[in-house]
Amino acid sequence: MEKAHSLPCSPPLDDLLGEGPVSLFLDFDGTLVGIAAEPGAIDVPAKLPDALLSLRDRLGGRLALITGRALDDLASHLGEVPLCRAGSHGASRLLPDGSRLGDEPLALTDECIEEMRSYADLHDLYYETKAHGGALHFRARPERQHDTLSFARDLAERYELEVTSGKGVAELVRPGANKGGAVKAFMEQAPFAGSVPIFVGDDTTDEDGMEAAIECGGFGIAVGERKSKAARYHLKDVAAVHNWLDI
Repeated sequence: MEKAHSLPCSPPLDDLLGEGPVSLFLDFDGTLVGIAAEPGAIDVPAKLPDALLSLRDRLGGRLALITGRALDDLASHLGEVPLCRAGSHGASRLLPDGSRLGDEPLALTDECIEEMRSYADLHDLYYETKAHGGALHFRARPERQHDTLSFARDLAERYELEVTSGKGVAELVRPGANKGGAVKAFMEQAPFAGSVPIFVGDDTTDEDGMEAAIECGGFGIAVGERKSKAARYHLKDVAAVHNWLDI
């Protein structure tokens, strides 16, 4: 794998737009807003919703947010912005008018959720309830990383689920819930079809989105210092992303 900071900085967005139609797929946490100790503690700039709408218009509608958060959670921070957006790691997808793209994913079973809650309580972890999954956050207890991931993988095997591991979190999701699927689904729709997709993200869960962008003729941009084998370019941090987007 190549270190993100060894990648070249992305060319200005205006330069890329000058080459032809571009679609942007943006991660949320760690890309548009800073990472917080707990998901509810993020600091969302008041200007961000309007700035994203302006960016959407600048791109001719070819903008989508793709996040690990559930869509109702995203709305609690941004409002019901009329953008393409995909939550639960891309499994739950909405078009700007709020209509659904594809089927709504299933929630986890009550038994699985109870096992995750019990594990979190026992080991002083934060359990995040999601509409289509569940997450164990060990950012505040980094020494629990190995054991938490082992527990999550065992649970996933027993309940026929998949583990999505990111920065300080292990999440259980239904099979096939990844950001690449969302990129491909949106790229089949107007106005995305026929454009060059660019996926921007800071975490390992964003690699699927970048790989899908590559398959569709585009590329990925890694944010921060994480390692990435799918990204073509790099942006230093959230502030650099905002500057690159001119928002």
